[in-house]
Amino acid sequence: MGKHLFRSSPPQEKQTAHQSLAETAVQECMSDITTVISKWTSSSDEFLFSTNSRSEAEEFVEVVRHLHSTMHRLVAVNPSSEKLIYAQNLMQSAMNLLESEFHRHRFSGGDSDAMDDLKMIADCMISTGYAKECVKVYKTVRRSIVDETLQTLSVERLTLHQIQKMDWEILEPKIKSWLQAAKLAVRKLFFGERILADHVFSSSTNIVEASFTDITQEGALTLFAFPEHAAKIKKLSPEKMFRFLDMYESLANLFVEIESIFYFDSAAAVRSQVINSLAKLGDAVRFMMSDFETAIQKEASKTLIVGGGVHPLTRYVMNYLSFLADYDDGGGDDAHPEDLYSSPVSKRIAWVILLTLCKIDGKAQPYKDVALSYLFLANNLQYVVVKVRSSNLRLLLGDDWVVRHEGKVNQYAEKFEKLAWGKVLTSLPENPAEEITPEEARALFARFNDEFEAAYRKQISWVIPDPNLRDRIKISLSQKLMLVCTEFYEVNRFGLGGDAFNARYTPEDIGNYLSDLYFGSRGSGSSSTTTGSGSGTGSTTTGKSRGGRSH
Repeated sequence: MGKHLFRSSPPQEKQTAHQSLAETAVQECMSDITTVISKWTSSSDEFLFSTNSRSEAEEFVEVVRHLHSTMHRLVAVNPSSEKLIYAQNLMQSAMNLLESEFHRHRFSGGDSDAMDDLKMIADCMISTGYAKECVKVYKTVRRSIVDETLQTLSVERLTLHQIQKMDWEILEPKIKSWLQAAKLAVRKLFFGERILADHVFSSSTNIVEASFTDITQEGALTLFAFPEHAAKIKKLSPEKMFRFLDMYESLANLFVEIESIFYFDSAAAVRSQVINSLAKLGDAVRFMMSDFETAIQKEASKTLIVGGGVHPLTRYVMNYLSFLADYDDGGGDDAHPEDLYSSPVSKRIAWVILLTLCKIDGKAQPYKDVALSYLFLANNLQYVVVKVRSSNLRLLLGDDWVVRHEGKVNQYAEKFEKLAWGKVLTSLPENPAEEITPEEARALFARFNDEFEAAYRKQISWVIPDPNLRDRIKISLSQKLMLVCTEFYEVNRFGLGGDAFNARYTPEDIGNYLSDLYFGSRGSGSSSTTTGSGSGTGSTTTGKSRGGRSH
C-alpha cells in the first residue's frame, strides 16, 4: 500500500559536529523501518504479522513507536529539521503497512494469536496518532466479514412487503433457516466481534463502542427484524403457530445474551428491535390461538364415527395442545408469550378442552344406540385425559383436573355397561344358587342365550382404542357376568338332562367372546366415518363352534 513512497531512500543531511542525538535517533529508526517496509510490501504471499515473522513484527512496532517519540524530541530540538519531513512520510508508510496487515489478516475473533496481533497493530497506530485511520480500516475489514458470514447463514435483507407477498411454502423454510442463523449469529458471530473489539481496543471504551456498533448494527437489525415482519403476514392460521413459537422461543432464549453483547447506548436500536419482534410474535400467537378456538366452535361435521371411536376433532385439538404445552422443553416458562405460558394458561387450555368436549357431546347425540353414544363419550374423554397426563398439559392443568376427568370417564363407562349389557345381566336370577325347576332353568338359559348373542352381535364392530380403558371395561363385565353365570351354570346344568344344548354359552365361551370385543375387528375403526345410524350392528352369527380369544 505504501510501496510507491520508497522508490529511493531519503537524502542524507550533511554530518556536522553539532548534529543532535535526536536527529541521530530519527535517522536510525528511519533506516530500520525502511528496510522492513521494503521487505514486506514487496511480498505478495506472506505478511508481517504471521507465526513465522511475529518477532520481526514486534520489533517493527517498537521501532515505529520509537520513531514517533524521537520525532517529538527532534521537534523540540530542531523544528525545522529536514529529517522531520521524511520521518513523517515514513511514518505514514508504516501506517499504510499496518493498514494492509488489517486487510490481509482477515482474522477470526476466536483466534487468540490473531486477537493479540490485531491489538498490537491497533495499539501502535493509536499511540502514534493514527487512531482514526486504525478504526476506519478495522471497521471496513470486520464489517465485510460480518456481512459475508450472515450471507453464508442465509440471512437476507427482506422488507415487510417482500415477506407478506411470500407463500407459506416459501416463508416456512426461511423461518427454519433463521432459527439456525439466529443462534450462530448471536453466540458465535456477534459475541466473537464483541470479544475482539474489547480486546483490540481495550485502551478506549469509546472506540470499542463506536467500532462494534458500526460493524454489527446493520446485520443485527436485519436478522432481528425478520421475526417481526414474519409475524405481520396476513394469512395466519393455527397450523402455523408452532413456527412462530419456534422463533419466539429462540429469540427469548437469546435475549439475555443479546442484551449483554449489545449493551451500549448506541446499540439501543438492536435491543428495541428484539423486544418489538418478541411482542409481534406474541401477538401473532395470541391471534392464532383465538383463531384456533373459533375453528373449534365452528366445526359442524355431521358424520358419525363407526364403532364409537375417537373423533378427528378430539385428536386434532389434543395433539395441538399437548405439542403446544411441550414447547416448554429446555426453555423454561420465560420462553413463551406472556399470556400463553404463564398463570392464565391453565384457564385458557382448560377452556379450549371444555369447548372441544362440548362439541364432542353434541356429536354423541345422533347415535341411535344410547349405549354407543356413551362409549363414544368415554373413548373421546379417555383420549383427552391420556394426552393431558402424558404431556406438560398435566403441569398446566394440575392433578385435580386429571382426577376429576378420569372419574367422568368411569361414569361414561359405567353407563355404557349398564345400557349395553343390562338385559344380559338381568336375564339371570339375582340368586343363581336358588333351586328352580328344569323348565325354569331352560327358559332362563334361552333368554340369556338370546340377550348375550344380541349384545355380542351388536358390539362386535364397536371399538375402544385405548387398551387400558378396554381392559377395564372387559374386566368389569367379566366380573359381573362370569360370577353369576358360572354359579348358575354349575347348579343347573345337570338338571337340564338331554336339553343341555340350551346352554349355548358356557362360562368359558363367554370369557372368550368378551375377550374378542372392542377391537373394531369387523372393518371398523376409530378413524372411520359413516352417515348411518351409528348402531354398529354386525351380521355375525355367534355359536359354540366360533373360535374366541381367551384372556
